Amino acid sequence: MRGDGGDVYWRRRMSVLVAVLVVVAVVAWACSSGADGPERRSSAQSSPSPSVSPAVDPLLAGLRTPAATRTASPSPSASASQKAAKSPTPTPSPTRPRRPGAPCVDDDLVLSLQGEERVYRGSARPHYLVTLVNAGPVMCVADVGPRALEVRITSGSDQIWSTADCVSGPGEELKQLKRGVPYVRAVDWDRHRSSANCRATPAAALPGTYVVTARLGGLRSAKGVFHLR
Repeated sequence: MRGDGGDVYWRRRMSVLVAVLVVVAVVAWACSSGADGPERRSSAQSSPSPSVSPAVDPLLAGLRTPAATRTASPSPSASASQKAAKSPTPTPSPTRPRRPGAPCVDDDLVLSLQGEERVYRGSARPHYLVTLVNAGPVMCVADVGPRALEVRITSGSDQIWSTADCVSGPGEELKQLKRGVPYVRAVDWDRHRSSANCRATPAAALPGTYVVTARLGGLRSAKGVFHLR
């Protein structure tokens, strides 16, 4: 009786131990299969089959076709440039050649003025050289008389002296100017004022600063500044 009871007791203990081991084995198998399952599925999903082509949306396919076959319209700037290229360039009318001996024009003349000193003391008279050069293509004629080719001396806004004042006779002097050959005229100022009414006893100019220029039509020489002492 006691021996049978001990065997039964150990058999029950072994059965419980076996049952616990079976449960542990089942749980371990379930965990390992659950961990491998999603990875296998994800790897299967991540690698698409090479033989299956992606489906094309019919709406997108219909929109792509006209865009690929549409011809781009030229921009307005391109059209304008094409029209400008096609339109003939107007031919400039030939300029009439200059006739030798015709009156000189301002564009063909170069006027300059040169003085000897900057300061004149005592009774020393200011002395200047007026130079006129024809830079045109042919010989031309210019009036170099004292009225047309004027030398003027001023002090501020006050005109002191001019070669155009008190000119006797017609005062016209026509000169043929060859291309590149300068016309030179010397001008001396007696240090007295001048006026258009030709007064008999002109007043002497006072010591001070003066400006001298040469003029011919629309031409002006560079200004010369000098001082009377």
